[in-house]
Amino acid sequence: MSQQVFYRTVKIDGLSIFYREAGPTDAPTILLLHGLPSSSRMFEPLFARLSDRFHLVAPDYPGFGHSDWPEPKSFAYTFDHYAEIVIHFTEALKLSRYTLYMQDYGGPVGFRMALAHPERVEALVVQDAVAHNEGLGVNWKARRAFWADRTPNESTLRINLLSLPTTRTRHVGSDPDVDRYDPDLWTDEFAFLSQPGQAEIQSDLFYDYRTNVEAYPKWQAWMREKQPRLLVIWGKYDLSFDLSEPEAYRRDVPNAEVHVLDAGHFALDTAADEIAALVRGFLAQAATGAAA
Repeated sequence: MSQQVFYRTVKIDGLSIFYREAGPTDAPTILLLHGLPSSSRMFEPLFARLSDRFHLVAPDYPGFGHSDWPEPKSFAYTFDHYAEIVIHFTEALKLSRYTLYMQDYGGPVGFRMALAHPERVEALVVQDAVAHNEGLGVNWKARRAFWADRTPNESTLRINLLSLPTTRTRHVGSDPDVDRYDPDLWTDEFAFLSQPGQAEIQSDLFYDYRTNVEAYPKWQAWMREKQPRLLVIWGKYDLSFDLSEPEAYRRDVPNAEVHVLDAGHFALDTAADEIAALVRGFLAQAATGAAA
């Protein structure tokens, strides 16, 4: 039986940070880091399936979900800043050891955390998050132009990244069976993106995404050196990123467990049971290996 989910806030660096928490606090912790344009809400399927065995904690980043949305003029929306805040969040909750579950934007946040405090990371679960330049797909042409010259490309970037069709495509991707997807997934997210100030927040954050691409070689070198316990879960219908990316992780970590699923960018939309089973099995093996 899954455990009750608690919906909490904590003050971190002067901001109210919202988070979901469930499961025994003395169980192995999974820290779940969400992507764009979702929030900790995206992990509800895992809370329902894993909280009997694991301590699950999923925060909303500033500017997302139910955390504070400070104005960009007074707050730096960068991935360095997000990683710093989430590190402080884990310290406030006294989370000294955890598995990082990283989806989309969760990858850039989580890899920064892992490099800053590798001793705190027991394992990595990557779900449709990129750490190699070749993993960026065809949508990234307009996005790279935005990084190269922001002002003249800002309106195109906002259409490419924040429009309702793009928000829908992030979920459905190239999946021919669109009837599997609840349309509330993208209409709710588009309603969030349409809130006052969101376009500016998301544009600032995405402009900083170029620093992730610059950091990819550093993350790859860390993985090659440390050989972390790594589970890679990928949706084969994901149009946000290239399908070559899962095997790129295996080049860095040959013992990585890699699974390409019948799912999209948000693989939990349609493959929650399968993903929960994979995470259970992977972390059971990690625990056995650690004990040995």
